[in-house]
Amino acid sequence: MTVKPLELLPPTETLEMESDLKLVPRLRLNFTVYPSSPSVSKSLDEWKLKRALIDFLKTSLSVPVIVPEEDLVIKRIKEVKTRKREDPLARGTLFVRDLGFLKSAYKRYEEEEEEITALEKKFLDWRRFLVEKLDGIELNLEGFKFKLTVVIPESDNFEAMKTAWGDFYAFGNRGYSRSGNQGPDTITLRGAPSRWFAEPRVSSKPSMLVTHTIFSTFGKIRNLNIAVDDAFGKDGNEDAEDIISGLHCKITVQFEKHRDFYNALKVLSGRSLQKQGSRLWADYEVTWDKDGFTQHSRNPPQGDGSRMQEMAAGQFKNEALRRQRYSGSIPDDSRRKRFKE
Repeated sequence: MTVKPLELLPPTETLEMESDLKLVPRLRLNFTVYPSSPSVSKSLDEWKLKRALIDFLKTSLSVPVIVPEEDLVIKRIKEVKTRKREDPLARGTLFVRDLGFLKSAYKRYEEEEEEITALEKKFLDWRRFLVEKLDGIELNLEGFKFKLTVVIPESDNFEAMKTAWGDFYAFGNRGYSRSGNQGPDTITLRGAPSRWFAEPRVSSKPSMLVTHTIFSTFGKIRNLNIAVDDAFGKDGNEDAEDIISGLHCKITVQFEKHRDFYNALKVLSGRSLQKQGSRLWADYEVTWDKDGFTQHSRNPPQGDGSRMQEMAAGQFKNEALRRQRYSGSIPDDSRRKRFKE
């Protein structure tokens, strides 16, 4: 274990945080499945498609990519009477969690910054190569061909988000930055398990104090908001009615410094959240907030979220001071966490 600045965290290393949480590197790609020709009318077999795609990754690339079945999710689109023959048949997500091979082939540099830069470039080049290999491929399933289109999700594409906010602040407001800022300072994270941000043995609902402690890994926090996120996972999910309320929360964090926002978004992009003792992965979505914290202040969450918003406005400091007797104090300055080598 070593302690380093977040700027020196390679895309292949794990970041350990408070509350036994850690951010684990992985690649995520979204894909859509189409019939190769309008004449294909056979219904899609998700299991056969999964096996064909796993075999392609294992045998058709210069460096084999081994993907367990549970890291390849395919959801068939339900048949509807208005569906056209060229419409997609299914959508899915591919996760590559073993990125160790990227570390084995790069040479040592005299300066650590050069080494990290080289590894980041190698990761981005490999990701681009994998997308190019998968996008547009045809898979033959018992004589019927299906075509895939593959994209990098917005929340995993830090470079694209950086370009987007650069354009937004340069041209989005006729050259004037909003609220006097020269760049964004707020991130929004969706799909975080509520229990992982709760106080152990106290409640299953996310705690403002616990969440503040966790995200202080990245720097000083100006504002924080937590709300139940029952809408996460429902977009395009035809089994949305089976999603249990309260499982996920939506976290909005406004940092005092743009640099801390930058590091937080870069580290959170392209990683999954995992808790010690759990075999589950939290494949959240993270993005930057164009309006900063103002829109969340105008629209406080309902129910338990209203209580959290009230704590953020006036009770947070009292709660923190009261619990120092049991859990110790939270330092004012940000605490840089440990990297797993």
